[in-house]
Amino acid sequence: MRDSPTIYFIRHGETDWNRDRRYQGQRDIPLNETGRTQAQRNGRALRAFLPAIGRARFIASPLQRTRETMEIIRSELDLPADDYQTDSDLVELSYGQWEGTLQDDLAAHDPEGLVARQADPFRWRPEGGESYADLFARVERWARTVTEDVVVVSHGGVSRCLRGHLLALDPLGIPDLESPQDRVLILAKASMRWL
Repeated sequence: MRDSPTIYFIRHGETDWNRDRRYQGQRDIPLNETGRTQAQRNGRALRAFLPAIGRARFIASPLQRTRETMEIIRSELDLPADDYQTDSDLVELSYGQWEGTLQDDLAAHDPEGLVARQADPFRWRPEGGESYADLFARVERWARTVTEDVVVVSHGGVSRCLRGHLLALDPLGIPDLESPQDRVLILAKASMRWL
């Protein structure tokens, strides 16, 4: 990134699948009421950065839960709800055959995959899906396009990989980074803070 633009990163609000601990990945699941409340909270938190943040670029993953979160945030900022871009590089990690499976059911659903993932959580790839290493490459490609302040609404895996890239973190620890849905992550000048 040139001139160290600031990235205001928001993970989409909660969905029923998040609440139930079901692997969501690239499935297009809508927000639930808790998720809408989280998005409103994050939009209100960003009001402290007006009017400057209103001139930032706004971009979201193309999935429904991120677009709805973005539109709620923009409404909270008194900006036109639909005036933002989407980018497929910001879509969540694909969990392939795991999508739709409850986390508690993985041992019965795919015991070999679960063992392989525990052995190498960054490079393991589910059948028909992506590894964190795959997602990292996609997020790194997107990050190279950021030349101005940007408000991003995307996903937990994207947040983890973006921090890994911008903060030069050990790749092996990336899958375990926290990714709350009720906080704004501010990334600037090789540092981060939660809002």
